[in-house]
Amino acid sequence: MEALRSRIAFVFNFNTKEYSNSVASEGREPEMSSDQASLPSKTENRTTTAFHEEDEQKQIGGEDSKSHEAAGKGTWKHAAFHVATTIATPAAYAPLPFALASLGWPLGVSSLVAATLATWYSSLLVASLWRWNGKKHVTYRLLAQSIFGFWGYWSIAFFQQVASLGNNIAIQIAAGSSLKAVYKHYHKDGTLTLQHFIIFFGAFELFLSQLPDIHSLRWVNALCTLSTIGFAGTTMGVTIYNGKKIDRESVSYGLQGSSSAKRFAAFNALGAIAFSFGDAMLPEIQNTVREPAVKNMYKGVSTAYGVIVLTYWQLAFSGYWAFGSEVQPYILASLTVPKWTIVMANIFAVIQISGCYQISGCYQIYCRPTYAYFEERMLSNRTNSFPFRNHFARLIFTAIYIVLVTLVAAAMPFFVDFVSICGAIGFTPLDFVFPALAFLKAGKMPKNRELRLSIQLLNIAIAAWFSVVAVLGCIGAIRFVVEDVKTYKFFHDM
Repeated sequence: MEALRSRIAFVFNFNTKEYSNSVASEGREPEMSSDQASLPSKTENRTTTAFHEEDEQKQIGGEDSKSHEAAGKGTWKHAAFHVATTIATPAAYAPLPFALASLGWPLGVSSLVAATLATWYSSLLVASLWRWNGKKHVTYRLLAQSIFGFWGYWSIAFFQQVASLGNNIAIQIAAGSSLKAVYKHYHKDGTLTLQHFIIFFGAFELFLSQLPDIHSLRWVNALCTLSTIGFAGTTMGVTIYNGKKIDRESVSYGLQGSSSAKRFAAFNALGAIAFSFGDAMLPEIQNTVREPAVKNMYKGVSTAYGVIVLTYWQLAFSGYWAFGSEVQPYILASLTVPKWTIVMANIFAVIQISGCYQISGCYQIYCRPTYAYFEERMLSNRTNSFPFRNHFARLIFTAIYIVLVTLVAAAMPFFVDFVSICGAIGFTPLDFVFPALAFLKAGKMPKNRELRLSIQLLNIAIAAWFSVVAVLGCIGAIRFVVEDVKTYKFFHDM
């Protein structure tokens, strides 16, 4: 593994630091190679770039537009920490056993392994492109714009919005389900439904959304990390314990339903697996890493994926082993004993989701571009004169967004359906297709002909296959939503 990582790092190492220093010392603009001749020109993108960069810089670095140029101070260990905690959340762990059950052992295991390797490789590609033309690109949108131009920026913005919306609906359902499980443990005959807890969680998140800097509070990040570790460890342990308590002869691993149902279930599972590896914050994380940022990011990403392999694979395999084809979409719903550990796992899930919702899910990162023009251009100019106006506008915008998310989650509390939609339409383009195509478009290829051809074929294969996965996952998810609405109706207490 170390040898493979070193070889890939060699391929992707563009000597961006030396290149940037030479450009700065000569006082000239970076020259475009013949491979980059088809990339958008500065003149072509000057207006849109200036507009987008100003908004992006404020989001990343605050009001000081130069803060994003400051050298990062984080080590590769910090990068590994942030990458792992951004990807590995309870909502990402929970559907994996169900996804394997929908695919069966051979296809399920191979799909999970392939997705792990593909996202690790794609993350290395994104890290290598962070300063591909001598300039930092601190968000996915700016990176896409630097390579693909206007449509690159807005395409990534669209997919991020889809990923954000689908992710927040899914984790709101997950949080509501965990809260209900804790409630039912203490009040077996209680009358509160899943919808009540989804609304309670939404109200709590609306309150947290009024704290603009909560995503930067270290104690929140630390609490979320501890909750993630607690959730993963507790859930894996209880799953294995339950599996040993069950009569193993009664557990079936066969695919259920008609041939058509099996196909759509498999499509849905592909989207769910893609969701579990969703991460659209790599450039933001890399912006906090010290030089050499690219090499440190390689080490951080590889370490993070080492942790993900140990936890994702173990929970997915143990969950499917324990419950077979009867495993629930939300793994905690399959657990029965011991009760106190199940309650603890659900509490860990709620705590982590609450922080994730604010740090990487809802307002600060993904949703801000949706109304950035109105908030930044029409309100911020009068911040000093009318501070209350901005606070009121923030309340209105966040309230509208969270109310809509809560309404959809309460009306259609189908966790795995939204997980699959989000994975297929949102995270698959962001985490699989875009990195492969962007690397090819940037033209930063090794000189060795055989190695260059291998990289090109690999990237084309990844982009093509996961484009198919996106379509199939979307079809499967929509089919599941339609079937679930017919079966359970709206606002069903799952």
